[in-house]
Amino acid sequence: MFIPFISKASSKRARYRYRRKGGGGGGRGGGGSSSGGSRGGTSGSSSSSGRSPVSIGSGSTTGGRTSARPYGNGGGSVTTIPAGQLFAGRTQGGGTRNDIYGTRTYGSGYPGTASRGVAGLGFPFYFWPVVWGGAAGGGAAYLHNSEYGDANNSSRPGGSLTTVPLLPSSGNTTLHIIADNATATSLLSSVVSNCTSFLASNAANQTILAFDPTNNSMPKPEQAVQYYRASSIVLSLDGYNDTVALNQSATVNETDTPLPSWLNTGMLDCVNQTIGAAAPLIDADSSATSLSSTFFAAHGAGAMGVTWLSLFLISVF
Repeated sequence: MFIPFISKASSKRARYRYRRKGGGGGGRGGGGSSSGGSRGGTSGSSSSSGRSPVSIGSGSTTGGRTSARPYGNGGGSVTTIPAGQLFAGRTQGGGTRNDIYGTRTYGSGYPGTASRGVAGLGFPFYFWPVVWGGAAGGGAAYLHNSEYGDANNSSRPGGSLTTVPLLPSSGNTTLHIIADNATATSLLSSVVSNCTSFLASNAANQTILAFDPTNNSMPKPEQAVQYYRASSIVLSLDGYNDTVALNQSATVNETDTPLPSWLNTGMLDCVNQTIGAAAPLIDADSSATSLSSTFFAAHGAGAMGVTWLSLFLISVF
């Protein structure tokens, strides 16, 4: 299993295993340009903190689900968003914990898809990709897609985009998580629980800020060191400048600018592993739920739906 910053990518996509606190799986990453650094340890207790389901609202790209589960497995059948709803005709679902890692490329983290940019893509994890603002934001055009609205679009599963700074206990490695509000809130709890020794003493009380790409003090796309969950989560590093991210003609296999030598790789690795293991995912429906949903959708709700379902269950059992 390939873990960015921990293990190196292989053309044979070899699997690696690593130890971590808590449940869930690791991730399968993209190109080797996202690897490097040394393995960092974790700190803190493996408690139930940050494991409760989080509310994500309900919309056309959540398949009717209203919550996501930290350390959950994700998955489920791939379905098509029906006509008359947002992003009709695109697919949703199917992404699992093993698929969660992307690379440093915007548009990575989509299982089975090597993409640069997010235009026209589906929703394997149901969540929408982050947005870096309109074309006026500067940089490469692929970074500025308007189809998902602005960062403050309340239709997003999990709510508007937010960012939370992760300040170090020492040194100058400052990381930022960018994600929908529900995800960012959940991940802050998980990161504080697992990476206490690397973080400033007030990390648990860190304010989660509304993400505004037009604000120069906010993280920029060239500072991204890792994308996750179909580019719906970003980890950025203050002071990093990946010029490849701003190059419109670069390919998905382009070698990214090396990470700075002053980086605390232990802190980065701990946060990276925690996000990969703990990011909330929408789990597959149970067989009973899927069965009843299928029959009621096909035969209508109410008494007629109950009759059809009862007859089917009798014939099977």
